[in-house]
Amino acid sequence: MIRKIKREDYSIYKEMATDFYHSDAVIAPVDASHFEAAFREMVRSDVYLDGYIFESDFGEVAGYAVLSKMYSQESGGMMLWIDELYLRPDFRGMGMGTEFFKYVDSNLSNGVKRLRLEAEPDNEKALSLYKRRGFKILPYTQLIKEV
Repeated sequence: MIRKIKREDYSIYKEMATDFYHSDAVIAPVDASHFEAAFREMVRSDVYLDGYIFESDFGEVAGYAVLSKMYSQESGGMMLWIDELYLRPDFRGMGMGTEFFKYVDSNLSNGVKRLRLEAEPDNEKALSLYKRRGFKILPYTQLIKEV
């Protein structure tokens, strides 16, 4: 089951976000204070940021996703950025990632012109899932500047 994140999910969300940012799925960990700020935004409003919790059939928390929203002139409308998608190791390979993308397609893509995400080039399992769901690799080099 996939559901919107709730205020009472903070501790489990923080635990999973910590695991995610200490995994091979990301370049480097982030400051733990970022988890609290993102969580506050997710439960405050869904204008910019949405959070979702994945639960197994037995009610166990299996993972989470964080989605950002923005207008993209390039795509001609709203873009949904799948900023984080994390499944706990015991729940990987069980179809939950596919279930999440079906959920997005059915429930969140109304008015959205583009879905976007990023993945580490070595994360072959994730890349395989994304490609099966119709994602294509963009030939852009992303640059950032911290302010």
